[in-house]
Amino acid sequence: MTLYRATFAAALALALAACGSPRREAPEAEAVESPAAPDPTTGNSAATSSIMRPAVAAEQAPKATPTPVAEPLTAVVPFADRGMTLEDAGRAALDTLVADPAFTSGGAIVLRGHTDSRGSDADNRAVARGRAEAVRAYLVGKGADRARITLVALGEARPVAPNAMLDGSDDPEGRRRNRRVEVEVAPPPLTS
Repeated sequence: MTLYRATFAAALALALAACGSPRREAPEAEAVESPAAPDPTTGNSAATSSIMRPAVAAEQAPKATPTPVAEPLTAVVPFADRGMTLEDAGRAALDTLVADPAFTSGGAIVLRGHTDSRGSDADNRAVARGRAEAVRAYLVGKGADRARITLVALGEARPVAPNAMLDGSDDPEGRRRNRRVEVEVAPPPLTS
């Protein structure tokens, strides 16, 4: 039996040598440092312990600051009954818009023309387009690049107020509010 054990031990040693696994001794117990006491002013510990590496400095990722999202610049330009000519209130709204620095540095300008519900769909779209064109002409006259401006004639499709009362009678105030051009100036393009 002793010869059998000696042969088996030699064969096992050769097999382990062939695998490239050197015989390892049992590891000695490592001393692991306890974490440092928290800093009384910040409450953070100066170091944290690790099984692999004692006293690893706490790594803090830099805090990401959220990128502010710019809102589009908007204005509502009112129009008179069936009219396509800018009035004083409309020019005042556009002058306020043009004076804003975001207007000059901004991106695309979209003009959405609206009407009340009187008249046919086709007529209302034509009036809505005429109103948007009047606003575009005013903005171009104030220095806006015509290439930045897009016109959208919505006619009566997107009212902001009812054109009629619940009993079916006319709502003059609602119709007045629906005769408008909405101006939207996209935020300035992001630069890297």
